[in-house]
Amino acid sequence: MQVRTRHTPTFGVARLVLAPDEMVLVDPATVLATSYGLGYERKGKGSTLVGLCTAGREGGWVDVAPAFPGDLHVLELDGKTGWCYAKLGWLGSGSTVLKDAEAPPLKALFGGGEGFLNYAHGQGSVVLACCGTLDVVTLTDGELVTLASDHVVAFADSVQCRLRAAAQDGPQSIRTGEGLVFDFAGPGVVLTQTRGPRQLVNWLRANGVSSRS
Repeated sequence: MQVRTRHTPTFGVARLVLAPDEMVLVDPATVLATSYGLGYERKGKGSTLVGLCTAGREGGWVDVAPAFPGDLHVLELDGKTGWCYAKLGWLGSGSTVLKDAEAPPLKALFGGGEGFLNYAHGQGSVVLACCGTLDVVTLTDGELVTLASDHVVAFADSVQCRLRAAAQDGPQSIRTGEGLVFDFAGPGVVLTQTRGPRQLVNWLRANGVSSRS
């Protein structure tokens, strides 16, 4: 799969170009257009729902675009390092990339419950969307930083982290990330976004604009 982006960094669209008979998984809600004759079916339900696109004998493509305005980022997995990523930011990934919501790094963060992150490992491309612009936080050995959960796009499983309440008396949810922050320790890289999806949803609601939560 090859990924070609356009309209970044403001209103990113990713074209996933497929070789003959190649397959790709996408978020069904983000599909903008496909090449004629591309095979498409929905798999799973609820939080596990994905779209399976299959190219024909001459190949094909599918365009995906996030619900929120912003940048795009492509993770290239090397088969060695896995990545935790925000569920709201996932647009698509190659068929050789495995997603595991019960991976050990997520169990350590969420205690076995369903959280706002997913985990990808294997080899291939993962296409992620940012709300706003992508920021890369590069931590040196032993360097610490605290980041609001809503602004975290992804981080490698080699980075040390913990999840905790931003304020003990405030609302908290591991399902959405509300009221939670990450403490990260380097060395490593954390991908962040300059706007938070919940922040945008709350603004839309406050101004009388309906939106999907």
